[in-house]
Amino acid sequence: MKRIVLVAAAAVVTAGGVGAAVPASAAPGPSGAGSPAVAGQDVDWGACEVSGPDDPMNNAQCAQVEVPLDYSRPNGRKISIAVSRFRHTDEENYQGVLFVNPGGPGGSGLAYGPALARWLGAVGHADVAAKYDIIGFDPRGVGSSKPAITCDPNYNDPVRPAYVPESRQDELAWIARSRKYAQDCAEKFGWMLPHMRTTDAARDVDAIRAALGQEKISWYGFSYGTYFGATYATLFPKRVKRMVMDGNVNPKNVWYKGQLEQNKAFERNIRAWFAWIAEHDSVYGLGTSEKAVRAKYYDVLEAAEESPIGGRIGPAELTDTILAAGYNTGYYIPLAQGLSSWINDRDPSILLQFLNPGGEDNDFAVYLAVQAADARWPRNWAKWHNDAVRLHRQGYQFETWGNVWFNAPIAFWPFNGGPALKLKGSRHLPGMLLVQSTEDAATPVEGGLEMHKVFPSSRLVFEVGGKTHSNTLNGNACLDDKVAAYLDTGALPADRRGPDAYCEAVPELNDPDPTAVQLKAAGAAPGKDLPVGTPVTP
Repeated sequence: MKRIVLVAAAAVVTAGGVGAAVPASAAPGPSGAGSPAVAGQDVDWGACEVSGPDDPMNNAQCAQVEVPLDYSRPNGRKISIAVSRFRHTDEENYQGVLFVNPGGPGGSGLAYGPALARWLGAVGHADVAAKYDIIGFDPRGVGSSKPAITCDPNYNDPVRPAYVPESRQDELAWIARSRKYAQDCAEKFGWMLPHMRTTDAARDVDAIRAALGQEKISWYGFSYGTYFGATYATLFPKRVKRMVMDGNVNPKNVWYKGQLEQNKAFERNIRAWFAWIAEHDSVYGLGTSEKAVRAKYYDVLEAAEESPIGGRIGPAELTDTILAAGYNTGYYIPLAQGLSSWINDRDPSILLQFLNPGGEDNDFAVYLAVQAADARWPRNWAKWHNDAVRLHRQGYQFETWGNVWFNAPIAFWPFNGGPALKLKGSRHLPGMLLVQSTEDAATPVEGGLEMHKVFPSSRLVFEVGGKTHSNTLNGNACLDDKVAAYLDTGALPADRRGPDAYCEAVPELNDPDPTAVQLKAAGAAPGKDLPVGTPVTP
C-alpha cells in the first residue's frame, strides 16, 4: 500500500466536488455475485511483452480478459484486464491457481507471476511454487490493462513545492494543484472513476477465475493486496482455497484515518533510522545521537528549498526519497551513504540515483481513483488542515504534510465515494494466514490484529521487531517456512486467540551492519527483486 500516505497555516477551504455521489452501480453488490459476462470465456494465452532475452516474463504467458465496466450492467461497456500465468511443473501435486497482488492500489502485478516463483525458490521452497499456476495481473485501470488511467503525466515532476506550508499562500498553492489534478482525472476518465472500487476489482478477479475454469483460487496479497484479498473473501467466500495476507490494512481505517496513523508510524521508523545512522557515526559522520542526525537532515531539507540537491531534489523530493528507509531496512545503508555524501562532500550522485520523479502517473492516478471510490473522505478542507497541523505540532513532522498532498486530490474528486465495504468472515472460508511485522510503518501492526478479528478462521503471525513492510519471502526463514507450509498443505499455527505465532526479526536484516559485506551481495539474504508497496512517493 503506498502511503495512504499532512506551519500552522490558517487556510479554510471548502473541498466541494464537481459531481454527485457515486452511482448505485459502484456500490457493493450482494455477497457471492457472479461474473456472467465472462462465464465460459476462453483465455487466449500468448507471449508476454519483454525487455530482452533475460526477462523472466519470457517464461510466462500473457492475455487480456474482458470484463464489464459496471457489473450491474454485464452486457454494457467492456474493459479488459491484463493477466499473466507462470505455469506449474508438478503435475502430480497440482494445487490450482495462486493469484498475487503487490499492493498499491495502483501497483502493476503482471510481472509477479514469475517473481513469486523466484522468491519462493530463493528461500528454499521452489517445490511449492511448482504446484501452482501463479497468476499475475494488472487490476482495472493499471499498466497493461485497457484502458490505463492517467491524468497528468507531469504532475509529480521535480522540483515541486515544499510539502510543509509556511504560509496560507503556500497551502493554497498546493490546494490549487490538487484540485486541478482531480479535474484532469474527471475530464479524461470520469466515465470510469465510479467503477474503480476494490469491489469492482475483486469481481474482475472472479471473472478471471471463471475464464480459467477454476472453482477456487488461492491468493498472496502484500500491503493493499491484503484489503483486496479480504474484499474477495467477503464477496466470494466459497471460492477461496488459501490466502496469504502480508502487511495487513486496518479495515477500521479505510482510508482517511489510515493515512493519519501512517504519519505516526513513519515518524517512529525514520527516527529509528536516524538512531541507526548515529550508531554508525564512524561510517557516516552525521552525528552521534538521533537528535543530531535528525537536526542535520532537517537543515538539508530546508536548504533544498532554496537550492535543490543536484538541481532536482527539493524538500518534497528529498522526503519521498528518504521515506524508503521507513519502509524497508534494505534502504538503510544506501540512503545513509547518499545523505552522508551530500552533507559531507556535496556529492549528490547517490541521492539522485534514488530519485523517482513521482513514479508513474498511472500508479498515482489509480491509487487516488480506488481510494476515492472505496470510501468517504472529508470534503471540507478544514478537516484536512486541522488534522495536519495537530499531528505536525505533536511531533509527527517527517511525513504528515507529504501524506496530505499525496492524497489531497481526493478532497476535490468528482464524486463522494463509499460507503466502504464491511469486511466479514464466513463459515465457508478456510483458514487464512496473516503475517504482520510489528514495526511496519505503511501498514501499522493494528491492521493485522483487526483483520484477524474480522476473519475468525485466520491465524496471525507476528514478526517481532520487524521494520520492513510486507516482509515475507525476504530472508526470515521462520516466516517463509510458515508461508510455504501453508501454501503446500494448508497447515496453520494453532489458534491462540490473538497473535497465534511469533517470529523474531532477523538481526542482520533488521539492523544491518554497514561495515560488513553487504548481505545481498554475499547471498545471505535473497530479497525481493520487485517492489512491494513501492516506497517512491509519499
